[in-house]
Amino acid sequence: MPTPTYIPLQTITLGSSASSVTFASIPQTYRDLVCALSVATTTGQGVKFQYNGETATANYSRVFMFGTGSSTSSGSSSGDANAQKLIQTKTSISTAVVQIMDYSATDKHKTILARSGPADDIVFAEAQRWASTSAITSFTILSESVLNANTTISLYGIEA
Repeated sequence: MPTPTYIPLQTITLGSSASSVTFASIPQTYRDLVCALSVATTTGQGVKFQYNGETATANYSRVFMFGTGSSTSSGSSSGDANAQKLIQTKTSISTAVVQIMDYSATDKHKTILARSGPADDIVFAEAQRWASTSAITSFTILSESVLNANTTISLYGIEA
């Protein structure tokens, strides 16, 4: 199997705090998308991904696990308005990688994998399902509080 090629599509660095960031008009010419984040929030709560502006609670579900070095936990949830929390953040910079598989397919629901967390606090992993057969043409990253200035988010297309 050939090594996938990451094609840079867009990078956003916040000059000031914001409640959300949107990637719009995503080209439909790649197999998958990868979003790399270096993010901090005012309360350290985390962020959600909302696809194509979809707010129907029934279309978002997830399973997750996390560890703190002294404890672990896992769980699942569904039906959260405006998407499910996808990555964990902190008030200091946290890193995350989000993979959106088959984002342009119109014959299946979308699968999203995320790994995140401030290394000195928590490691968080999640598999998410967006129950729609629509191609993902845009997504918004919504903070549960506020995205701090200097947050950087890069989007890559993955060639098949």
